[in-house]
Amino acid sequence: WGTMPVKRMLEAFASDFRAMDGRHLLESIRRSEGRVLCAEVLTLSPPLVDGISNAELAAAMGADLILLNGYDVLQPQVMGFPGEVELDLGWARLSTGVGTLPARVKEWIGRPVGLNLEPIPDPEKAARALGRLATPENARRAMEQGVDFLVITGNPQTGVTGEGIAEAVAQIRKAIGGIPLMLAGKMHRAGADEPVISERDVEAMMEAGADGILIPLPGTVPGVVEEEAARLAARIHRAGRLVMGTIGTSQEGATASVIEQLALAGKRVGVDIFHIGDAGFMGIAFPENIYALSLAIRGRRHTWRRMAASLHR
Repeated sequence: WGTMPVKRMLEAFASDFRAMDGRHLLESIRRSEGRVLCAEVLTLSPPLVDGISNAELAAAMGADLILLNGYDVLQPQVMGFPGEVELDLGWARLSTGVGTLPARVKEWIGRPVGLNLEPIPDPEKAARALGRLATPENARRAMEQGVDFLVITGNPQTGVTGEGIAEAVAQIRKAIGGIPLMLAGKMHRAGADEPVISERDVEAMMEAGADGILIPLPGTVPGVVEEEAARLAARIHRAGRLVMGTIGTSQEGATASVIEQLALAGKRVGVDIFHIGDAGFMGIAFPENIYALSLAIRGRRHTWRRMAASLHR
């Protein structure tokens, strides 16, 4: 990049993303002033539309960032990508994507790709998710496999705690350094008997080295109101970090008007990255809602540019 300023993500294309590391990505998001959209997809869910992957579909609807959920760094697989195994349904073929790495997903969609890692405390549950655990080894593997950012969080009923997330961030940051963009926090309680977000957790995660903190968008989880979310967002911004406002409570399958209300609430709070989850259908938000969220946070001009831009730019 030399002395050239980092492009706003709003205006960045595939060639720009290929040149970005985690520090560039952070600045590109910051400079976009609350107009970045991250769509989460569940890698082991069959594609909503045969012949393409859910990652491609989410990108086509306007997502800037794709977040892979359920991806196993020890057993790579992204359903919908050509892989070693295909299922012949007679009228269509389902590509299982066995062996597909994030680097290939990036190459095909021309957008930054991240994945979730989880500090699951229960030994029995953790043993069934070894390639998804938030460990330095898995984080290093993820970076080697081509991810641009990491989200340290917890899926439903995993028992992941805010304290556990902060500890995992600290360990990963110590092991792999400051270059990877790392976001941390929860979208819901994840089965733990504690608030989804607290000031103590925010401070601990930032102290551990998180570049950004997850805040559930007001209206997605009980008790997270705009005033409190805005206060936490202001504290996060004063520390030079990003705020990811999340829709992780299946409301990604609600009506477009609900998505628009959540988006505008996030604007008032001060969100930098708007996240939409993977449980509208099983594995991806309603594609129309990805589009609706994009329109709400940045209008048609920026939405259509993202949707239409060639991978050759």
